[in-house]
Amino acid sequence: MVDFAGWDMPVQYTGVREEHTAVRTTCGLFDVSHMGEIEVSGPKAGAAVQKLTCNDASKLAPGQSQYSAFLTERGTFVDDVIVNRLAADRFLICVNASNADKDVAWVKDRVEGATVADRSSDYFLIALQGPEAEAVLSRVRASEVGAHGHAPLPQKPFTFTESRFADIPVLISRTGYTGEDGFEIYGPWDQAEKIWLPLAEAGAVPCGLGARDTLRLEAALPLYGHEIDDRTTPFEASLSWIVKMEKGDFIGRDALRDATIRKKLAGLEMTEPGIARQDCAVFSGERRVGVVVSGTKSPTLDRAIAMAHVEPAFATIGTKLGIDIHHKTRHAEVVSLPFFRRRKK
Repeated sequence: MVDFAGWDMPVQYTGVREEHTAVRTTCGLFDVSHMGEIEVSGPKAGAAVQKLTCNDASKLAPGQSQYSAFLTERGTFVDDVIVNRLAADRFLICVNASNADKDVAWVKDRVEGATVADRSSDYFLIALQGPEAEAVLSRVRASEVGAHGHAPLPQKPFTFTESRFADIPVLISRTGYTGEDGFEIYGPWDQAEKIWLPLAEAGAVPCGLGARDTLRLEAALPLYGHEIDDRTTPFEASLSWIVKMEKGDFIGRDALRDATIRKKLAGLEMTEPGIARQDCAVFSGERRVGVVVSGTKSPTLDRAIAMAHVEPAFATIGTKLGIDIHHKTRHAEVVSLPFFRRRKK
């Protein structure tokens, strides 16, 4: 157990590699109740969310979710977020635990004509991830008394349903942070065990922060404080697809219009022994050209991988670079991202 953003969080239950492999081959279970939730509601909620986020929230119908971001006036990240549209005039935005208090204050300072509520303490959040996630969740729900009244599970990525599970109201979304298919389940904070225990008993493997990090890194999914921060724009983090300049005004839009791309996110694979970790310097010959933002030994690929911010000229696939690991240069090559892509059914 470790402190993470003020929460006691498990790094591992039985072991990072075992938990990682379970998610890639069967399914894993994560307690991510530390994540924050912000509700924006009222007749002007849609307009408020459009201004707050860089993606186009107007495209969302009730029951749909969207990956997006809060940006500073400089066009850099306040946080990356998931926007869930509960109704025409009601949104639930999931934010990172380490930024939750900051995000709530940031939203409240910038919203006019809508109601903003910090719902972070109201929800548990449990993630069920892996190729067998749907089968396990369906089996557990089908075993419940009154299961015939359950709403169907969401069938498309980034959609959700509001239903009942273990006789409590829940929101079940088809999102995740592992590169696998799966679900995230929101419900009343004091009822989490009613969801966690039957899923674990049905075969879902409890997983900690260690496996969550190796899984998301293989899938090249960003983490605040690593690939994204308040010095990095979406264009520099390979997230230009979440920026919809054509939608009209949003916070950070003016800065992005004239933004200079100072760095690019590059995938690295070590070509000799060594694991590149965050803050390791990246070199081309004797010249420092970037820094590692995340790195690990991939349990799935059995290779050392990393993501780095490098000068744009050195982000081309196939480029040979050096990584300073414990004051020794180890060689790496720029490769395409993501490192791992799941097979489609």
